[in-house]
Amino acid sequence: MYIYLNTDFVEADKAVVHVSDLAIQRGYGIFDFFRVMDNVPLFLEDYLDRFYASAATMRLDVVLDREAFKSTLFELIKRNNLPMSGIKVILTGGNSPDGYQISKPNLIIQQTALKFPPDTVQPEGIKVITHEYVREIPNVKTINYITGIWTQKKMMEQGAADVLYHMRGEVSEFPRCNFFVVKQDGTVSTPSQNILHGVTRKHVLELAKKKFTINEEVVTVNDVHQAREAFLTSTTKRIIPIVQIDDKRIGDGKPGAVTLTLLQDLIALEREERERSRLIKVL
Repeated sequence: MYIYLNTDFVEADKAVVHVSDLAIQRGYGIFDFFRVMDNVPLFLEDYLDRFYASAATMRLDVVLDREAFKSTLFELIKRNNLPMSGIKVILTGGNSPDGYQISKPNLIIQQTALKFPPDTVQPEGIKVITHEYVREIPNVKTINYITGIWTQKKMMEQGAADVLYHMRGEVSEFPRCNFFVVKQDGTVSTPSQNILHGVTRKHVLELAKKKFTINEEVVTVNDVHQAREAFLTSTTKRIIPIVQIDDKRIGDGKPGAVTLTLLQDLIALEREERERSRLIKVL
């Protein structure tokens, strides 16, 4: 297996960064993650938009422009030959002279085998719990996941699959996923503030517009308790129904029709994207 580090493709066990890197010293850096299906990176332009925007916000220079980045990525995919996989791109704060100043960032692109989520929804749905917290610079995909990792013990103790952040009664996001509710009138609603704008979230919103009324707005814990359905979205999970939040059941406690419809629409969109990208590559 190969990893791309700054300017070279290196064997995975030889890819290292110095201990003075700000990612190690201060947890300063960004990353992004996307899926590869049949050696085709899905929705690549969307992920690159977010990656370069995150880098700019965090004052980190990306040594590769978009075209050079894509060429490098396709070469990595070719070398590793993992048709179904995930790509993680990390941009660190660089080897800092004093452990505090940003230096020349280290760019890391790594690929790992990834089992794709099933084409059917989880029949039972999942339980989530809430935690009062808002991420720093929430519109950026930073490498800081302290609270998400720290709350894992709390999740396990309560038999929950994930933790939903909120602040003063307004919900925002999960550590690695976006959040949606389906209100009693059938409106599909998702938080608009203090969130990372997920690529899967973007496409689910576009799909939902074709069939339902949608709102990007403030969503409260009370809205969730009164919702007909709730679900999360992410690159690796697609869409997963939520049937319980803390000790409160959502709707009838089963995955709902809107959730099921949007999942099948998302799967179809992924297949279309794969074929479209293949055609562009051939041309």
